[in-house]
Amino acid sequence: MDKKQTKWKFMNKVFWVSFTIIFVFALWGGLAPEALASQAENIYGFIANTFGWFYLVFVLFLILFNFYLAFSKYGKIRLGGDDVKPKYPLFTWIAMLFSCGFGVSIVFWGVAEPMTHFGTPPPFDGNIEPESAEAARVAMWNAFFNNGIHQWASFTFVGLALSYFIYRQDERSLISDTMNSVIGSTGKKPLRNTIDIIAIIATVMGVATTLGLSVLQINSGLGSVFNAPAGGTTQLIIVVVMFVFFMLSTLSGLDRGIKYLSNANLGIALFLMIAVLLIGPTGFILDTITMGIGDYLQNFFQASLRLDQYNEGTWVQDWPVYYWAWTIAWAPFVGMFVARISKGRTVREFVLGVMVAPPFIGLIWIGIFGGTAVNLDLFHGTDIAAAVAEDETTALFSMLENLPLGPILSILSICLLFTFLVTSADSATFVLGMMSSNGDTNPSVVVKIVWGTLIAALAIILILSAGLEGLQTASLIGALPFSIVLFISCLSLLKSIREDYREARLEEERKRHLKIQKQIEDYNSDD
Repeated sequence: MDKKQTKWKFMNKVFWVSFTIIFVFALWGGLAPEALASQAENIYGFIANTFGWFYLVFVLFLILFNFYLAFSKYGKIRLGGDDVKPKYPLFTWIAMLFSCGFGVSIVFWGVAEPMTHFGTPPPFDGNIEPESAEAARVAMWNAFFNNGIHQWASFTFVGLALSYFIYRQDERSLISDTMNSVIGSTGKKPLRNTIDIIAIIATVMGVATTLGLSVLQINSGLGSVFNAPAGGTTQLIIVVVMFVFFMLSTLSGLDRGIKYLSNANLGIALFLMIAVLLIGPTGFILDTITMGIGDYLQNFFQASLRLDQYNEGTWVQDWPVYYWAWTIAWAPFVGMFVARISKGRTVREFVLGVMVAPPFIGLIWIGIFGGTAVNLDLFHGTDIAAAVAEDETTALFSMLENLPLGPILSILSICLLFTFLVTSADSATFVLGMMSSNGDTNPSVVVKIVWGTLIAALAIILILSAGLEGLQTASLIGALPFSIVLFISCLSLLKSIREDYREARLEEERKRHLKIQKQIEDYNSDD
């Protein structure tokens, strides 16, 4: 009986409510995609217009808060106990960080975003001529900014809070438990369930929509290299193949499937970066990365709080506000997975590893691939910017086809996209299993299969019904209430970590006094 209860303990209110809501959204997206897209965009438009400033301020606050904890006296606190060592080597840990969520986003936007800004410059620096040298510079540093540490601030904080409360306070692997120092460790069941349901819904929607976008990009790559037809049949086959692979990875466990695939991801990504760097305009790329990072750092705080209300534009809403809302909505998923693989790291190692290493790899990727695309348009007569404006999914392959060994690099890029998809879906099913099983750190195979099937089915429904954009926008709406949850978690973490540090110092002082007292007693006994 106990074994059966353990196996089916995910069948609780949190699971059923979140499952039902997601099923209804999927049904709505399949039957009335236009209505869903319209309603979602109306709501998100209101939130972005009214609270866009809040997203900017809050994410900057998270960056400062994370760095404060890393470089303060609390930075040496080890997640899991003073004698616990990290389970994964540094390379594997960073590879898993990069693969668990937004690695696929960098591959998608690495060419598409800088070329979009290159063709339509942001409206803040005067009337910049599109596709000019000045537009290229502005495009690169804005792409760096939008894909820099701001994107990982939410992931870092949620992962750190979960790691601390799980490994230092012996709490469950639930978002709601990160607020225990503020709301109390018992009671308030409706509030706790609501928080965990919001986290699950945001995770499923975010993963499903990202899988959908990536499937479209893989379809574009297959069309570029193998003339595969674009359309529902090809995309359905891609989703089915992906589903089989990530289910096999899920069933093999965290230490085998995700670990090995993550190492493969980072290995392929590094190979592609080095290959394009050497084959492409090497000097131009290195200059672009150097200048882009310089412009990024120089404009960091100004761009962090930049709004476009004076020119009545929507650029900030369409890019940074959209990105920040997306990352906040994704934070339960990525943060939970990051916490699961980070036991044994110090607070300082955690913050620097999560908030600096993956974004740095992402910026190098954008500098190499985006910089190559800019160079081709500026100096070699290509028109990649126009191709991107017509279809963003073709951006990467439109650039690669203009390089030597382009077909080979395109095939490797397709493989990279596919393995990123598998690891993202794999880690998502693992995290959803924990969140819907009362924080069980080893969720049952059954619950992982349930969530994996739902994610794949949702992606198929959205692709075939053209409701992908509507649900993607809908998933961002949950970022506003969830950001309030995160702020309370900040207060809870700070309060708890201060108490923990104070108690640790008192214990050290007590041990020191006992040691001195013992030395005095030994001295007196010798006399």
